[in-house]
Amino acid sequence: MSGTGALRVAGRDALTGEPIERWIVDGRFTTEPVTGAVTVADDGWLLPGLVDAHNHVGIAPGLGVTVDQARGFARADLAAGTTLIREVGSPLDTHPLDDDPRCPRFIRSGKHIARPKRYLRDYGVDLVDPDDLAAEVAVQARAGDGWVKIVGDWIDRDVGDLAPLWTRAQLDAAVAAAHGAGARITAHVFGRDALPDLIAAGFDCIEHGTGLTADLIDEMVRRDIALVPTMIQLENFPEIADGADRFPVYQATMRDLYARSGEVMAAAREAGVRIFAGTDAGGFVEHGRIVDEIDALVAMGMTPAAALDAASAGARRWLGEGVYDEGDRADVLILDDDPRQDLSSLRRPREIICGGIAISG
Repeated sequence: MSGTGALRVAGRDALTGEPIERWIVDGRFTTEPVTGAVTVADDGWLLPGLVDAHNHVGIAPGLGVTVDQARGFARADLAAGTTLIREVGSPLDTHPLDDDPRCPRFIRSGKHIARPKRYLRDYGVDLVDPDDLAAEVAVQARAGDGWVKIVGDWIDRDVGDLAPLWTRAQLDAAVAAAHGAGARITAHVFGRDALPDLIAAGFDCIEHGTGLTADLIDEMVRRDIALVPTMIQLENFPEIADGADRFPVYQATMRDLYARSGEVMAAAREAGVRIFAGTDAGGFVEHGRIVDEIDALVAMGMTPAAALDAASAGARRWLGEGVYDEGDRADVLILDDDPRQDLSSLRRPREIICGGIAISG
């Protein structure tokens, strides 16, 4: 095979240590040698492009994000090695970024689905009638790329604490609507009370999950429900609590969730819950921090190899994306050092290739 603009990368697989050689044609990997391909790397460590599985490119404090601002956020994520983003809720339509070769690939879940005064104002769709949840799930499934996101719990000002937004029957209908539309469904949830019904209803993923208990963790394993814990976002819980003086019970809940978060996530990992890396960039968390999230997963108890997989090959496969097989999108980081031995090597990649394009080139 020959082709103008083709690339070649070779070295060692950063997840297995095995030798690897691939050619890139039209943004896709091939194992067939390409005459005249430009060699980007002939040594070093090749890591599948990083995945931020919980990111909000279309959100920033104060709302009103423009497409150009979102482009800047996405490029900051790419500069940190993120070549694939699962955008789990955004008031901005970020589809115009799909044609930008210097932005990651996006897998979207449309807008957040919540209820009036039960989530951040104007961030998502507020359903006056909660029985409309399933119908709205179908709408957002069409707007997204295979995912739907609901708000599972938020502060109820009448109660003064975190409380579920939906009944079990409404959640059952929402899951059926999502799966019927060929989408997967996930839920934001900080506390414990909403989790039993979300898990029993068959949600595909839990975001944050700080209220998990041993029995709920076991049920997640049994049902193969994934968890994206957003570890670096959890560090903001004390600040969130400090800003809620009108709701002392809620403050206490948030502080308790924070205090238990390390123990909870370690228990989920030890039980075998599938865990993936997500930064929750877009609110309290700046973009471009995927390596901080990987570090936090290791601090929580993952081995470096497991944390790298949770932010690269494992996450890509979970989201239905390929890694190095014939025809897979060519997303790869080229590193000088083995990241399993030195995670800081992720902060100084020799090259980032996104969709077959060498970003520094």
